[in-house]
Amino acid sequence: MCLAIPGKIIETSRETGLKMGRIDYGGTINRACLEYVPDAAAGQYVLVHAGFAITVLDEEEAKKSLAAWQELQEKVASL
Repeated sequence: MCLAIPGKIIETSRETGLKMGRIDYGGTINRACLEYVPDAAAGQYVLVHAGFAITVLDEEEAKKSLAAWQELQEKVASL
C-alpha cells in the first residue's frame, strides 16, 4: 500500500538538472521532485509519494483529498 499526499506547488526550480518544487501541504513546506510531472507549475496541486510528485490534481479533487485528511486527523486526535 502506498500513501500519496496532496500539496500545492509554491515554486519550481532546477537542481542538478532535475525539476524540483517547493510544495505546501496545508502550511508545511517541503521539496519534491517534479520530473514525473514535467508540465506542473506553481499554483497547481500534485500528489506526492516518497518525495516524487506522481500526478497533477485539479483544485477541486485536491480540496476533497485535503478535507478527507483533515477529517482523519480530527478523528485520530479525538481517540
